[in-house]
Amino acid sequence: MPDDPRLPAGEQGAGPVAGIAGVAGVLLAAGTSSRMGCNKMLFELAGESVLRGAARRALAGGLSPLLVVLGHQAERARQELDGLACQVVINPEYDQGITASLKAGVSALPPAAAAAVVLLADMPLVSTEMIAAMVSVYRATGAPLVISDYGGVTAPPMLYDRRLFGELRQMTAGGCGRQVVKRHRTEAQVLSWPPATLADLDVPEDYARIRDRGRPVGTL
Repeated sequence: MPDDPRLPAGEQGAGPVAGIAGVAGVLLAAGTSSRMGCNKMLFELAGESVLRGAARRALAGGLSPLLVVLGHQAERARQELDGLACQVVINPEYDQGITASLKAGVSALPPAAAAAVVLLADMPLVSTEMIAAMVSVYRATGAPLVISDYGGVTAPPMLYDRRLFGELRQMTAGGCGRQVVKRHRTEAQVLSWPPATLADLDVPEDYARIRDRGRPVGTL
């Protein structure tokens, strides 16, 4: 894949061969859990906290380095990551919403990262296999964007090639990179997942439903 002369050298496309150099992860876990009423990152699912489970699956899916963006109750949340090979990024503006956390995570990515998968820690049914499949497709195709589709709904995780990091850092709104996804949709590789895996933890009923569904968390 030829270099794009409009981009700085550090943000040129990796291509399908150079992409093997490394796919990082940006796990967003900084929010206040206002609709839940308490910090959902600390809730237990399948014997571990929501946050630890999300980080563990991201690492098992091949993301390295894994940057975990914390904000609300950051020191308490950090303890849930003890022993895991991840790096904590603190977003002091966590109360400004998910875009601020995404920008903080992307800005902290190392120069060696050819691409990054952006994940939400409150989506506990996103599996190791899903993450690994996104990395595999990126490495095979060198696509600038690999997106997840859940029965017609586009949602994280999303994989962004380094060429798009600058656009992510410049976002003013649009959730988890939505503006960038819309701009580059025609260039994207799309992976389809069962709609049920879109489930997230927003309100207490969500937690109760996922906790009691009787299946291992993070499996298809």
